[in-house]
Amino acid sequence: MSKTVLLTGAAGFIGSNLLSYLFRKYPDYHFLVLDSLTYAANQKNILDEIRQSGRFEFWYGDITNPYIVNELMSRANLVVHLAAETHVARSIFDNTKFFHTDVIGTQTLVNALMKNSSVERFIHISTSEVYGTSVDDSLEMDEDHPLNPMSPYAGAKAGADRLVYSYWSHVDLPMMILRPFNNYGPRQHLEKMVPRFVTSALKDEPLTVHGDGQAGRDWLFVDDHCEAIDRALHVEDFSRIKNHVINIGTGMATSVQDVARTLLRMLEKPDTLQMHIGDRPGQVRRHCSSTSKAKELLGWEARTTLEDGLAKTIAWYRENEPWWREQTWMKQVPIRMASGKIEMH
Repeated sequence: MSKTVLLTGAAGFIGSNLLSYLFRKYPDYHFLVLDSLTYAANQKNILDEIRQSGRFEFWYGDITNPYIVNELMSRANLVVHLAAETHVARSIFDNTKFFHTDVIGTQTLVNALMKNSSVERFIHISTSEVYGTSVDDSLEMDEDHPLNPMSPYAGAKAGADRLVYSYWSHVDLPMMILRPFNNYGPRQHLEKMVPRFVTSALKDEPLTVHGDGQAGRDWLFVDDHCEAIDRALHVEDFSRIKNHVINIGTGMATSVQDVARTLLRMLEKPDTLQMHIGDRPGQVRRHCSSTSKAKELLGWEARTTLEDGLAKTIAWYRENEPWWREQTWMKQVPIRMASGKIEMH
């Protein structure tokens, strides 16, 4: 059956990968993309095959603009809201746009959803950053873990997450929330750790590791995340997941230090290419997702091992140097540490 899918932020990393995934899997679907093309987005992320098809429309605009949002929402059957400012260090450097986009943008979308009965499912993409650090390093974080955001970015996403919850608490809307853990893969901006490490190693530049490098993360390959979103969009009985929050992760935590070492080994670079710098403000010590709810309600679990995902990521950046070369000046931002010292993070 033909559907019209509205994707916000689909010129960015996760959004462009999701668009490619859905476009190829559902040949009868039509896609509406709303994106304001901020620094982390790129129209080149949208494949020519998609842009030249008759099943795709690109709308350049801000998700806080109710006129554009209402128009697109009135035409959509399925909505995935991905548009957000997403970088921890950049949110410390300049947090203004984070609250504008992440919170007010989400409010604008949900207000439009209330006016349009054509929408069958609205999937809000939150983030594991809303949890802050794990309350117990030996345990996985489930969906009832306290929300203790530790950076302006995480605070803005927590605000959007709870805003969505507040709407479904008093209005009958076809909504649910996914909280993905640390995504990596092709077309990710160089400000994020994995592509920054990969491209630095390719150029024989130091991999800058924050603090002691023992901060643990649940690393989720982007294709697995796209599959999870697809499951949420197409679960036969939506009432099973409506008004639910579901974590999307692997259930395994790997330290930043170990990821750096693995990448250097895979790229046949010396381990001495690492360079430790001060710990990042707002650093989360450990993230590891509980996977039981995703398995139960979506029938989903991550299939890509960290080693395989990193190999695919390395291959993409090796083959697409012109894409990432123009971003190298944006790999880091200056952050004032508690001591008053300015460091690049």
